[in-house]
Amino acid sequence: MLAYWLLFAFFAAGAVLGSRAWYAQTAAGRHDEPRSLNAAYLFGGAAVALLIGLRYQVGGDWSAYQRMFEAVSDINLDAAVMLGDPGYQLLNWMVNQAGLGVWVVNLICGIIFTWGLFRFASRQVNPWLAITVSIPYLVIVVAMGYTRQGVAIGIILAGLSRIGTDGLVKFAFYCGVAALFHKTAVFVLPIIALAPRQNRMITGLLMLTIAGFLYYTLVASSMDKLVTNYIDAEYDSQGAAIRVAMNLPPALLFLFLQRRFNLDETQRRLWRNFSVAAIFCLVLLFLQASSTAVDRMALYVIPLQLFVFASLPGLVRDRGISTTLILSVALYSFAVQFVWLNYADNAMEWLPYRVYPIGSPAEVRPSV
Repeated sequence: MLAYWLLFAFFAAGAVLGSRAWYAQTAAGRHDEPRSLNAAYLFGGAAVALLIGLRYQVGGDWSAYQRMFEAVSDINLDAAVMLGDPGYQLLNWMVNQAGLGVWVVNLICGIIFTWGLFRFASRQVNPWLAITVSIPYLVIVVAMGYTRQGVAIGIILAGLSRIGTDGLVKFAFYCGVAALFHKTAVFVLPIIALAPRQNRMITGLLMLTIAGFLYYTLVASSMDKLVTNYIDAEYDSQGAAIRVAMNLPPALLFLFLQRRFNLDETQRRLWRNFSVAAIFCLVLLFLQASSTAVDRMALYVIPLQLFVFASLPGLVRDRGISTTLILSVALYSFAVQFVWLNYADNAMEWLPYRVYPIGSPAEVRPSV
């Protein structure tokens, strides 16, 4: 448990110190981040990637991913990619062929996720606060528990960070790559398709066409399996209602305060769509028999939490109020992590944190 709290404390402290640096720069007419904070930010990124990648028997789906890795050990590439999400299975197969362990797969996935997360966070008003918000659930639970969806969300975060400069259509490329690691990533495209203001119909039709292509290429063949597993079987995720509801506060905050965010019209529509999707997921949770299906889909709305909470301090000019907002968001994130680690029914799957034994399986497995 100590490893999780040290990681959280590092970024929470950075969020407060970073805000002081930002105000000092504003007063001096500068806007560049001090090199000391920049170096610490990069160090924190390395720590997140390593914590995700070098975990051992950590996460609720650890055994399932271990079986996936072992399943491709004695088959050819064509057969491997047919087992499931082709990007993830290709990575499994390549690592197997190199004679390495599953920890290498986890490390590569951790690096990809962290790259996307930090690329997205760096575009926010307070990057440190965005990472602080992500630690309790997105990093610890999702990236360490749902490896494939963690990679998919990381790639989508990278795409979202470029929407203001690269345009919405290029986001489809990121989404396509994300879908190679988890097919459900294609369902983000309709949210993006409705965001453009100019040439809205043309852009929307193009995005929906791309979404349809990705759906029929990657999802349609396994849709029966997804429906059987999640809908017909009525799988239930413990705590799904709480996790889905976590997207509601940032959704309502954005819908009520959207004009105060420093956004162009396309970006405003984008985050408004995410907010509506967050509310829709919560309503769907009470209409759909399978909470697991809704729970996993709501993961793709999590970027809304990072964006809104990291932007709140920038909505006010008073330094004292801004600092109070930062502390409030950090305290909220602290509460989320504390409650989950201490009271979640499946938290023991993450405790204690173990470092992967690189080398002989007989080596001592240190825990933190």
